[in-house]
Amino acid sequence: MRLVIDCDDAAESLKQALYEHAKALGYEIDDLAYQKSHDCDYPDVAFNLARKVAAGEYDRGILVCGTGLGVAMCANKVQGAYAGTCHDVFSAERLKKSNDANIITMGERVVGVEHAKKILEAFLDAKEFQTKSQRKVDRMRALEAESFRKK
Repeated sequence: MRLVIDCDDAAESLKQALYEHAKALGYEIDDLAYQKSHDCDYPDVAFNLARKVAAGEYDRGILVCGTGLGVAMCANKVQGAYAGTCHDVFSAERLKKSNDANIITMGERVVGVEHAKKILEAFLDAKEFQTKSQRKVDRMRALEAESFRKK
């Protein structure tokens, strides 16, 4: 599983901890460090990562900002990117298993480093999407296609 991670200026230390943790778990992970090479804020960071995940360059993405909320909102502006903010293990597992998401977001100002590592593990360990949610996910994808359709 190929992973990608990025953050805004409010979450550098959590991003680094999660990057190192994913590496230690044996995952292939790239740090985009988009903000360091561009004059931008979290919307651009999130949009950049989401486009790469939606295009299939990576299997899953990790976005971190102050709360995790802004990056989730921006990532979800990309067709094919499915991001959710998680600050507990159960939600992180359900993000993949019930909603077939491909991007998790967290907030450095909301969750501690050790707990964030457990949250990330739950998201990454949840490999199987549960088909009992298929009807709802199919409906979500249909609404997405309708929303992104050119007028």
